[in-house]
Amino acid sequence: MQPLRLDSLDVFVGIVRCGGFRAAAIERGVSSSALSQTVAALEATLGIRLLNRTTRSVSPTEAGERLLERLAPALDDIRQAVADLDQLRENPSGTIRINAPGPAADHVLCPLAFSFMRAYPEVKVEIISDAAIMDIVERGFDAGVRFGRQVEKDMIAVPLGPPLRYAIVASPDYLKRRGTPTTPQELARYDCIRRRFPGGTLATWRFEKDGEAFEVTPNGRLTLGSAHQEMQAAVAGQGIAHVFEDYVRDRIASGDLVEVLRGWSPVLPSWFLYYPNRRHTGAAMRAFLAHLRAYDWHLEAALRSVDGRMKD
Repeated sequence: MQPLRLDSLDVFVGIVRCGGFRAAAIERGVSSSALSQTVAALEATLGIRLLNRTTRSVSPTEAGERLLERLAPALDDIRQAVADLDQLRENPSGTIRINAPGPAADHVLCPLAFSFMRAYPEVKVEIISDAAIMDIVERGFDAGVRFGRQVEKDMIAVPLGPPLRYAIVASPDYLKRRGTPTTPQELARYDCIRRRFPGGTLATWRFEKDGEAFEVTPNGRLTLGSAHQEMQAAVAGQGIAHVFEDYVRDRIASGDLVEVLRGWSPVLPSWFLYYPNRRHTGAAMRAFLAHLRAYDWHLEAALRSVDGRMKD
């Protein structure tokens, strides 16, 4: 049997529904002879007649009736499936899955997602915090968050949030006992709270001033796995921590922590949201990207600052 063209089945159903070749041809905007040839080819492929043709009418044969009985509901299901895709494409709904490191999720992605979900109640958002570099497409994510230099070339990257900055902090009590460092080189004499990444490597501390940039590998008795833990250890007087400023801004304002070496902390580029370079992006993801581009990060920072002061 020759390969079966699925569109010819739709033509067959349309001819029966319209009651003849002429009406079906007008509905489709083609000639009656074109539909006749399509049905003739379908009958030849199946090896059985499907339509009884007279000069005035067209009716299905017994074989045509049997095929129609099974075919019409199946074609309706296909049309509904396509309509569902149209709905998904035009009206934001469904689920957006995003992979992001903890700091990005905590301070930029979650506030953005909360605002987006208030605007689009039909969309679900799933954020997975993971610092490991991965193939987001293979793992089923719609987007990921990384620094710009970590984004693959075949991805589209959009800046996410304001520029970043690390803060070097310690408790007032610790600095009273040990003194305050004035240069990064002096950190070798202090208890530094170290950070180990999931892959096993230790975080280095980067400094920059007057065109001079260098990195320090911190020494210390305490090694932790998250910025929240580092901040807690610094508040408890365990030593000097190196964390994103967002984690300790409120603690500095309240006096629980003191920032040191501020003039040595460089400003870093923002996080980037990246997603596959595809022509057809779902309505939910398109809406999320539009929401991201219109989001007021300065207002968000101001609201967080007010919220932090109210808690104090």
